[in-house]
Amino acid sequence: MLVRMASNQQTRPGIGELAKDSARDRIGVVMGEVGGRVQIRPIGGGPEWDAMPDDVVAPSSREELTARLAVKNRNSRDGL
Repeated sequence: MLVRMASNQQTRPGIGELAKDSARDRIGVVMGEVGGRVQIRPIGGGPEWDAMPDDVVAPSSREELTARLAVKNRNSRDGL
């Protein structure tokens, strides 16, 4: 589900969807929004970080694939 913003702005991923924090060049899952900031958690788990809403965009297909593959590779190395 994409969240619609003002008509002159792009849409951004909703809760539970993958998102890219373009300011940090990181990809994670949108967990919510608190205090005007979007909370994002890494795909493989870990602590959430806050992102400014204008920096949160949908990742490209290639970025999503790369992020998911990195998690699979890490889990494989860790025996998970």
